[in-house]
Amino acid sequence: MWMTPKRIKMEVDEALVFRPEWTQRYLVVEPPEGDGALCLVCRRLVASTRERDVRRHYEAEHEFYERFVGEEERAALVERLRQGDLSLASVLTPEERATRAGLGLCRFLALKGRGWAEGDFVHQCMEVLLREVLPDHVGVLEGIDLSPEITRQRILSIDTNLRSQLYSRARDFKAYSLALDDQAFVAYENYLLVYVRGVGRDLEVQEDLLTIINLTHHFSVGALMSAILEALQTAGLSLQRMVGLTTTHTLRMIGENSGLVSYMREKAVSPNCWNVIHYSGFLHLELLSSYDVDINQIVNTISEWVVMIKTRGVRRPEFQPLLTESESEHGERVNGRCLNNWLRRGKTLKLIFALRKEIEAFLVSVGATTVHFTDKQWLCDFGFLVDVMDYLRELSEDLQITKVFAAAAFERICAFEGKLNVLQRHMEEGNLSEFPAFSQIVDELKQLHKEDQKIFDPDRYQVVITRLQKDFERHFKDLRFIKKDLELFSNPFSFKPEYAPISVRVELTKLQANTELWNEYRSKDLGQFYAGLSGESYPIIKGVAYKVASLFDSNQICEKAFSYLTRNQHTLSQPLTDEHLQALFRVATTEMDPRWDDLVRERNDS
Repeated sequence: MWMTPKRIKMEVDEALVFRPEWTQRYLVVEPPEGDGALCLVCRRLVASTRERDVRRHYEAEHEFYERFVGEEERAALVERLRQGDLSLASVLTPEERATRAGLGLCRFLALKGRGWAEGDFVHQCMEVLLREVLPDHVGVLEGIDLSPEITRQRILSIDTNLRSQLYSRARDFKAYSLALDDQAFVAYENYLLVYVRGVGRDLEVQEDLLTIINLTHHFSVGALMSAILEALQTAGLSLQRMVGLTTTHTLRMIGENSGLVSYMREKAVSPNCWNVIHYSGFLHLELLSSYDVDINQIVNTISEWVVMIKTRGVRRPEFQPLLTESESEHGERVNGRCLNNWLRRGKTLKLIFALRKEIEAFLVSVGATTVHFTDKQWLCDFGFLVDVMDYLRELSEDLQITKVFAAAAFERICAFEGKLNVLQRHMEEGNLSEFPAFSQIVDELKQLHKEDQKIFDPDRYQVVITRLQKDFERHFKDLRFIKKDLELFSNPFSFKPEYAPISVRVELTKLQANTELWNEYRSKDLGQFYAGLSGESYPIIKGVAYKVASLFDSNQICEKAFSYLTRNQHTLSQPLTDEHLQALFRVATTEMDPRWDDLVRERNDS
């Protein structure tokens, strides 16, 4: 039996309450207001009361105190900190504090996508500020080096630190999945971003960048396969624990005979490996689906309009919302591929559609062609594209919701497929009630061409909807194949045992007869319930929970990387080694904090 639902609320470190034993273990106490955990060392409030968040704060900020190991020694340390004796907290020398400050600033520069040389500018700004406000403290800047070379080295050190944390956790993964994204990069050499999502013993989910692979240097599928296997081996991950693959639906990924997915699934086939579940519609859903829906090269035409508006219509107030939205996505400078990708989003197309009259007037004023605004077929295709892409936008936003199992994502996909069936039926009947933009265009055309009995051809658009239906059926075939497993996992107390796989019927019957577990199921979210389920009493169900939890249930981490790249495309297009590029993307996408004390000590030892 093999359940692959999507991630349910996964932050499942048992009960969300403060535990007294954390005081000695992590040097925190319960704050007076009772929310979160108050650190005795730095007096900062850890807002969450999940153990992993408290532990991560301790490991990242105060690992120095691990040298106090004895119970009595630990208790004495807690007592001193309670009384406000922070002499131990001031264990860093002024030089070490300067190093730590420099590391923090370098990380901040990386998060904002700034160039290496801008560190010097930040240093100069701080110097001017201190000279005016705190002249006696200008000297603290002497030990903070933000030169380009030092900034590069520190970003690499932070990457190494984060990577070592990931590898340490990966060794304890019970199961993991990979996400392969070959469509993130715009404007220069293409890369494959490889993400890993693993689940630990306590059902803790870790989702991070595993590696990036230069597709120029690894052009063949065999070379890509070798690079991925090398990254897995370095992280201590065996194919025996791989559960799923989620990819884009490019030929490089899902080609029937030469796609990377078929190679990886073949490599993972052995008596000791699980059946690998693959689905290819999660990543860049709007972008890749738009090529099927854009049947008249609408986006290419609109792209030319936007370039003209950016270069010749900046002062027009009617275009300010459009330009502001564009600049928030990819900056002021126009990059062709980046602009094209932005225009393939439902939100953007809807905004362009609302401004179509203003754009026509603008084109007339600058002497550009307006032939498309008199072309019935083109206008109908435009309205149809806007409506379908808006529905795809809604689905894409739903698939960015995290902390749910894949079952919930699959439910949203099934609901969208139902929507496509409705659209197909309405289009066949000539009913445009589900196509607001298309309907608006048709009404306008009827006013202009009153003698024309047939404004649009429904068959033209039925073909497009049918193509989308087939694409979704193909992309999520594996999830559909295990639909009953997903239903069983999501609703273990209502699923009829006779419909369950034979291997799990006994455990399922036993589970459904347990009143205590039923009460826990009703009072906890699904992740917490399975985290607390006994592995000894329910080994098969518990094993399935590990596999299910390891499946990617959203495209959030991929969208985070894509957004980081598009916002900082011109900075990142500067000459960078693959190593530096990987470091920047790891810093930008990870939820882990660097272990600053380790970095400071490494810096001083070097």
